[in-house]
Amino acid sequence: MLYELARTGLFCLPAETAHELTLHALATAQRAGVIGLVAPQVPAKPVQCMGLTFPNPVGLAAGLDKNGDCIDAFGALGFGFVEIGTVTPRPQPGNPKPRLFRLPARQAIINRMGFNNHGVDHLVAAVKRSSFGGVLGINIGKNKDTPNENALDDYVACLRKVYDHASYVTVNISSPNTPGLRTLQHGDALRVLLDGLKLEQERLRGASGRHVPVVVKIAPDSTPAEISTMAQALVEFEIDGVIATNTTASREGVEGLPHAQEQGGLSGAPLTAKSTAVLAQLSRDLAGKVPVIGVGGILSAADALAKRDAGAGLVQVYTGFIYRGPALVKEIVEAW
Repeated sequence: MLYELARTGLFCLPAETAHELTLHALATAQRAGVIGLVAPQVPAKPVQCMGLTFPNPVGLAAGLDKNGDCIDAFGALGFGFVEIGTVTPRPQPGNPKPRLFRLPARQAIINRMGFNNHGVDHLVAAVKRSSFGGVLGINIGKNKDTPNENALDDYVACLRKVYDHASYVTVNISSPNTPGLRTLQHGDALRVLLDGLKLEQERLRGASGRHVPVVVKIAPDSTPAEISTMAQALVEFEIDGVIATNTTASREGVEGLPHAQEQGGLSGAPLTAKSTAVLAQLSRDLAGKVPVIGVGGILSAADALAKRDAGAGLVQVYTGFIYRGPALVKEIVEAW
């Protein structure tokens, strides 16, 4: 009830303003020790995945806390793991505002944020300040002005800086809001990227004595043949996990709604079936050799269980969390 009241007020504000205000309010509530007023009591339901123990299978997807400034607060809301980012080597402002749009009639969001963030050094400093002791994912990307042929340099630079501070690292090559980024999912570009990342991961593991899983996040808009080829590459290069999926460039299910014509990635309920179908094929093609984390259009426990039944060992929420609040986390964990 408290979250529903807060959401009503926040939805009266521009979406990005509401987002920033929410992060500030959560961080303030955490520091004041009153975040329990909105945090449900989530039962323990441990899950083993990628060599890690997750307190429960429900995580916060990347994008809500791009700079790692709200880790402790999100960690107190019952999530089994928290993923921050996407972060790039250098700070960048992202795309011009407005760039975040609600479609409440379909419990959806369109964003074209464009990896706006304060840079990897800011994020690492925020992680060091945090007292969060749970499973922390750090999502890395490339700067917009870095040519695709040099993309590996950006990802390796981020991997080096976050390796000692992450439980796992997600490689974001599937956002629709950085021009040309999704071409890194396919063909020789993907193989070069995976090969270089695995070499750097092995070097860092040797230097630190600690294996930090590397996970790849893919888009929901690939063809079945492209998904199969990606799966083959993930297995060949022994990638530790895959997140399916990012937002979609499609507008199926929101036609004619206010803001539906805005450019960017669509998330929320219209993505549910598409994302789950990609996850199901990917799981079949991987045949248990690489664990899959399901994300995309999870607005209820039933949506999360459909991801699980399609092959996901863990799930993440973003847009569902915006519309449903922390109660969604408890609902999913209890049903898992």
